[in-house]
Amino acid sequence: MDLFFDLLRSVIYGVIEGITEWLPISSTGHMILAEQVLKFSFSAEFMEMFRVVIQLGAILAVVVMYFKKLWPFCVDNGRDSGLAKHVRWPVMRLWFKIIVACLPAAVLGLALDDWIDAHFYNSVVVAVMLIVYGIAFILIERRPRVPTTTKLSRITYRQALIVGAWQVLALIPGTSRSGSTIIGGLLCGMSRACASQFTFFLAIPVMAGASLLKVVKFVVGGSVMTGTEVAVLAVGCVVAFGMSLAAIRFLMDYVKRHDFKFFGAYRIVLGIIVLAVAAATAIF
Repeated sequence: MDLFFDLLRSVIYGVIEGITEWLPISSTGHMILAEQVLKFSFSAEFMEMFRVVIQLGAILAVVVMYFKKLWPFCVDNGRDSGLAKHVRWPVMRLWFKIIVACLPAAVLGLALDDWIDAHFYNSVVVAVMLIVYGIAFILIERRPRVPTTTKLSRITYRQALIVGAWQVLALIPGTSRSGSTIIGGLLCGMSRACASQFTFFLAIPVMAGASLLKVVKFVVGGSVMTGTEVAVLAVGCVVAFGMSLAAIRFLMDYVKRHDFKFFGAYRIVLGIIVLAVAAATAIF
């Protein structure tokens, strides 16, 4: 019976992760609320690892949906000779830009991961960042602008680095990785659809690296997963994969006709709720 309820909780976590990872509304903020109700009986070390590694299902969804756009190799491009004729150079250049965008967060993430978890992973910080970035979305969308970059192939290395710099801010829980990178993309001239897609692709190395880092720390710390923990993590990843497919399709369809003001308002409301829950927990 305990296993059944643990798996049920994992399904709910997977639903939350799959939806909120790609929408600019902060998966961490939703996880904190969920943890107030859905309390696993596992160790703190496992839960710290679980919150990050469950993202692997979300990453796989991006790979599956955009495989043709992301795979840089082909049988023969008919133009080059030798090994070069098997490379799709526009896709390879896109990957170079993704790597450039990953560098700022990779360097600071490795250096500050434990410190950030210790000092910033709390309800107040998450709520404040939810509200701040919610206001930012509303203000940015109220400003008239004409995007200069509407295709992934037109993204410059300068724009990639700017988006990467904004991604650094997502190290603070509650900011939302997708939220900060989309804002960065909008501010440097990308269209909503272009910024959103670049955010999806940027997530692959970033989230894979973060998951690997958490697993290594979990193992090096002497922890070993039980059979139940393995099952819970696997179920969470599978559910996150399915929900991510739906969330990505929804967002790409949504940005064709709407702006991000709704998400900004949603973040503000969620931030207020997180603050209220934190206050109630402290009192009672």
